[in-house]
Amino acid sequence: MEGLRLCLLCLTTGSGVPVYSRHRGAARQLPFSVIGSLNGVHMFGHSQDVLLSATCTENVKVLWKSFHDSISLIVISSEEDASDHYLHRLMDNVFHAMVMVIGLDELVNIKNVERLKKDLRACYPLIDSLLLASERIGDLVQCVDCVMAHDIPVLQECLDAFIRAADSDFGCLVARGRIVVATEKWWRLAAQEVMLLTWLVASLAPRSSRDYPVYLPHGSPTVPHRLLTFQLVPGVDVCVLCGPSPSLHKVETELVEVFWKPLLEPVKACLRVQLRSFPASIPLHQGILGLLLIKQDQNRLLFTVQAQPGEKPPKDGVGLSLPERRSVLRAFYTLAVTHYFPPERLDERTLPLLEEFQAGYSHSASECYIASSSHKCYALQAEQRQLFLLFQPTVPTFSLRSIATRTLQTFTKDAPF
Repeated sequence: MEGLRLCLLCLTTGSGVPVYSRHRGAARQLPFSVIGSLNGVHMFGHSQDVLLSATCTENVKVLWKSFHDSISLIVISSEEDASDHYLHRLMDNVFHAMVMVIGLDELVNIKNVERLKKDLRACYPLIDSLLLASERIGDLVQCVDCVMAHDIPVLQECLDAFIRAADSDFGCLVARGRIVVATEKWWRLAAQEVMLLTWLVASLAPRSSRDYPVYLPHGSPTVPHRLLTFQLVPGVDVCVLCGPSPSLHKVETELVEVFWKPLLEPVKACLRVQLRSFPASIPLHQGILGLLLIKQDQNRLLFTVQAQPGEKPPKDGVGLSLPERRSVLRAFYTLAVTHYFPPERLDERTLPLLEEFQAGYSHSASECYIASSSHKCYALQAEQRQLFLLFQPTVPTFSLRSIATRTLQTFTKDAPF
């Protein structure tokens, strides 16, 4: 495992036959004996009514997870900042990505492993995009990355009319994997479905139009829908989720140009706010380097590590690089939600908070912060919103709370998200 960063293995649960492996970093194909040993120890524990979910050595973490007693995923990671929370989310996302592309029946009722291997090749672009270090964070948060573009009301009105004309209730406008606007019923889909649909569109090779069968992992895991996508300009697609009708040709030739050609400039403007996720006209404190704002009731988020408009990329050795900022914000989010902030919605998969001080108190933490020599972070939990900020280390610690409060007010009152 020398040089390993992250390796994802998929096997059949019953027989332990390897189905595929995907990698991040310098990871190479593991020997079959290693794969067999990793699966064997998990199967042995299961036979003894012991659930083995994770273990670690000095340098490597290994996690196991089985789905429907049919498919098992094993992830091996040597990354220091790869938390159990992230790795479990990764495995859950990967399985539901497989469901989205080939359907649950093919994964639960495996009749021919070789055929399953062939079918799952269609999942590789989406799975690989979940493995790669991304400018988005929806895979970890289980919400969809959004952008606050100019002319949102105009784009929303056009999208609603376009989707109605296409005899559907489900549609969105996507700019490089982030949603600009969406219909009301699109937001009613399960959070993971909305997130995976946008990642799927971003992971596929660019096309002027596309008719792609998809299964909704939570809403329709066995009956496919059609995902129609139309490229308005490079990097911006309008998506329609529909049934057998209308035809791709009809929507492309009769509707796309009629509805979207008059809005060509507002559509292009969606790309100009990508790096910051919101317009330069929305001011932030100069000490803020990165921002993660989650709107929990709608499963939406804003995420940026270039919070200051016109900021030049940091020079080598001077401050945090952009990948380091993303890593810090992801780690701080994980710390807050696993230790201090209870989830809004409880289900059978919800784990208890790790901090013991919560026991015996009638209240939960609503704020937390960290301070180091290279950065500071502050998190604020309010009604239906969570805000996570990354600061320069020179910002006084005593001012973090007031800056975070003003920033949250900006996105709730001054420029509502």
